[in-house]
Amino acid sequence: MFIFLGNSKTETDKAQDEFNQYYKIYSLALPKNISFAGTKIPLTEFDVAERYDREILTNVYWQSQTILMIKRANRYFPLIEKILKQNNIPTDFKYVALAESGLQNVVSPAGAAGFWQFMDKTGKRYYLEVNDEIDERYQLEKATQAACLYFKEAYSYLGDWSLVAASYNMGILGVKRQIAAQGINNFFDLYLNTETSRYLFRVIAIKDIVENPLKYGFNIPLSDMYKPVATIKVKADLTISDLAEWAKQNACNYKLLKLLNPWIRKPFLNIPLGKLYYIDLPKDRLMASALAFKIKNDTLQLSDTKLENIIKEDVIADLHHHVAKGETIRSIAKKYNVTEEELVFWNELAPGQVLKPGMELKIKRMGEDD
Repeated sequence: MFIFLGNSKTETDKAQDEFNQYYKIYSLALPKNISFAGTKIPLTEFDVAERYDREILTNVYWQSQTILMIKRANRYFPLIEKILKQNNIPTDFKYVALAESGLQNVVSPAGAAGFWQFMDKTGKRYYLEVNDEIDERYQLEKATQAACLYFKEAYSYLGDWSLVAASYNMGILGVKRQIAAQGINNFFDLYLNTETSRYLFRVIAIKDIVENPLKYGFNIPLSDMYKPVATIKVKADLTISDLAEWAKQNACNYKLLKLLNPWIRKPFLNIPLGKLYYIDLPKDRLMASALAFKIKNDTLQLSDTKLENIIKEDVIADLHHHVAKGETIRSIAKKYNVTEEELVFWNELAPGQVLKPGMELKIKRMGEDD
């Protein structure tokens, strides 16, 4: 007599067995040698090793974000490296931009913007134009040049590239205060706030991963990397009242114009007399258009493009409204088709404030980037 014994394992047991067999997560061996801007990282010190370990694990196991960073680096690093080299800044500082923004034009909760995450006042200090219509924190060449000016200034005070990188997080004065308080001018020996203490190690970990992707399990074929986008620069010296229409007339579209020129914050471009901007348009589209024979050294004059009903000699300005007797925030907002909150914000009013006749209020021309 034979007794058949069925499989006593439940579906849950089977799933657990497969999980144990196939799902593996590994600790990562620390590199024997790693450096930043020529400075060797002392991984033999327990706290340094653990700080680096934290950042390498965080970025290796945030796979989607790290893959995207590696792909974007292939597109943007050649330009960033060129500008760093021109300014005699160590090439490792390109990883600061990668750590700051992931090479995206993001805005932080504090208002820092662009690849290099400049606050508006800091950007202006390093010669970036920052206003409601133009924000060069989003213009990669100019923002990278501004970052180089910062690095040079920081190095003149701190004399050490690791401290310069740390200062990008907590400021030159903040680093100087800690050096003075602790009597130590070595980043790896300074006791710093948690964010700055992690900051340089995140930069270094990202550098290690991007330079050695296979070592950390990132298999990204070259064909999958994001390629630099070839552009033609249009020398714009007159106000363009309708960028969408101008782009459409010139073998492009508004989406591509905005993607290639995120520093333009409005659907128009004011250009005061004597001012010049360079607008990037996709080279492949222009070379396949009637504009191709006019292109010289990857540059076009604005006058070479089609300009039907979109060029104005006068600069488009914000409107100014003089308050009449009996007018309120609500009635004026309704008149100009804006919200009461916008009107209050633009003019630094108190909500519900009684307006006095003769007051001048600013009414901003709105665009999709407001």
